[in-house]
Amino acid sequence: MPSLIVEPPNTQRFIMDRDDRKRNKNIGKNFMCRLQCMFSHSSSSESRLSLEDTQQWSQSLEKMLLKQYYGLATFRNFLKSEYSDENIEFWLTCEDYKKIKSSFRMSSRAKKIYEQFIKAESPKEINIDYHTREQIKRNVKTPTMHCFDDAQKIVYGLMERDSYPRFLRSDIYRTLLESLAADAMKG
Repeated sequence: MPSLIVEPPNTQRFIMDRDDRKRNKNIGKNFMCRLQCMFSHSSSSESRLSLEDTQQWSQSLEKMLLKQYYGLATFRNFLKSEYSDENIEFWLTCEDYKKIKSSFRMSSRAKKIYEQFIKAESPKEINIDYHTREQIKRNVKTPTMHCFDDAQKIVYGLMERDSYPRFLRSDIYRTLLESLAADAMKG
């Protein structure tokens, strides 16, 4: 009959912490492999990710999201790895929503956005205050291209103050910088 070994709770926590660190390091390595496949096999050197571009991501969230395709892709993947991608998904969905010209399509899309991101207990519920949530609930009844603007500003602020600094400190970003710096030294 096998003997049962019970480890003290602190030892189990230490093992779990060590496992989490290993997993995070592996996530960083796996993520780097995906990034390198995405970015390094571009047909022209102009479309490849550069060390300079990657360093510029640290200047501002706006610069990374709006001016850098690879910055946006990397940030989205980082948020997905943390299971916190609802904010960027909402923000991007709103950016697409603002481009809609047809009032029928706008109405249909506004309802979908409300159901997916705004409504309490929705699948990708974003963190906004009650007042903003209720205002959007009213706006969706007669939607305009600006009916999600207040929530979008709140979400952008959350990303800027929370997710973006975490991203800049992450193994994913640091590993990418190190890899690109090493490549720059070689070539």
